[in-house]
Amino acid sequence: MTSPAAAPIAPARLAATVLLLRDGADGLEVFMVVRHQQIDFASGALVFPGGKLATGDHDPAAQARCSGIDGLNADEIALRIAAVREAFEECGVLLARPRGSAAFVDPARVAALGPQYRAALDKGTLGIAAMLEAEDLQLACETLVPFAHWTTPTFMPKRFDTRFYLAAAPAEQVLLHDGGEAVDSVWIRPQDALAQADAGRRTLVPATRLNVEKLGRSRSVAEALAAARADTIIEVLPERVDTAAGITLRIPAAAGYGITEFSLPAGG
Repeated sequence: MTSPAAAPIAPARLAATVLLLRDGADGLEVFMVVRHQQIDFASGALVFPGGKLATGDHDPAAQARCSGIDGLNADEIALRIAAVREAFEECGVLLARPRGSAAFVDPARVAALGPQYRAALDKGTLGIAAMLEAEDLQLACETLVPFAHWTTPTFMPKRFDTRFYLAAAPAEQVLLHDGGEAVDSVWIRPQDALAQADAGRRTLVPATRLNVEKLGRSRSVAEALAAARADTIIEVLPERVDTAAGITLRIPAAAGYGITEFSLPAGG
């Protein structure tokens, strides 16, 4: 008797996520958004802004307007562009400078650019190169510090190859969720996000929780950025192990999360 063929493994789409940081009165804070309940991934969960790459993120015209990209290949540059673009789309922060300037785009101009470009970028009717060229802006890609690399397990029907970056939020810009994919937002200390999740007040998917825990080892923005720069990023591709208690996912100890396995939440 012939065994049934194994289901094909879905390709993992490149994606980027950014942890925007600031120093609050009681320590390090990270900006997080609450996903809309109707979104098909992590609905209702507290997450970091981010999403899959858009076609325009690989546009040479967009890549030519990135600073701090020496030695990076096209995919690595596109991932950083995606992180900046998604942060602008989802929470209105723009990690960019007027070309030739050392300062970020000023808050009033960022606020004016939002209604012009955020929805079009989100819908894919406009590539980011068009905005950069029309406004003569340069993306501050060097402000993004690699923090983690997670790839969705092979048994999942929808998969992403996601790079996580840290960035200090521009001090004067106002961050606010978009009201579409994200229905709420908060500046929160990592310790408070974990405590609220443990109390049932917040939902954190495993990858987010582990990265919140990792971030919480640092006490300030400077400390978090320095730790990330000194770290070696190990890809985490959780391996499925079926047990009597349910599905367990194993991750490499070298990834630095202090654990090597965790349970898959009910519903996947």
